[in-house]
Amino acid sequence: MDFVQAIKSCLGQYATFSGRASRSEYWWFFLFQVLVMVATGILGDVINGLASLALLLPALAVGTRRLHDIGRTGWWQLLLLTGIGFFVLLYWWVQPTDGASNSYGEPPAA
Repeated sequence: MDFVQAIKSCLGQYATFSGRASRSEYWWFFLFQVLVMVATGILGDVINGLASLALLLPALAVGTRRLHDIGRTGWWQLLLLTGIGFFVLLYWWVQPTDGASNSYGEPPAA
């Protein structure tokens, strides 16, 4: 999946918390978020806040789908509230796809 496909996929599945997301989809969307935050940060705090709010739900959704892809539940994202939990999630987000079907009942991404 390339940059444009990942953005279209994540924004098209704006609030879809079921299914799976590949590593490339997750990380390309993460890069898109960083670029948007940098660009809107230059333009002002209000615009940056609106952009952050607009990208929050798709970011949580793709994070959940990425965790599903490695056989974990999306509720693990609550670790982000702890500070140190970011490093646990970062480790999981870089893991390869779980080859077996998981408890979410969907086949692995191709």
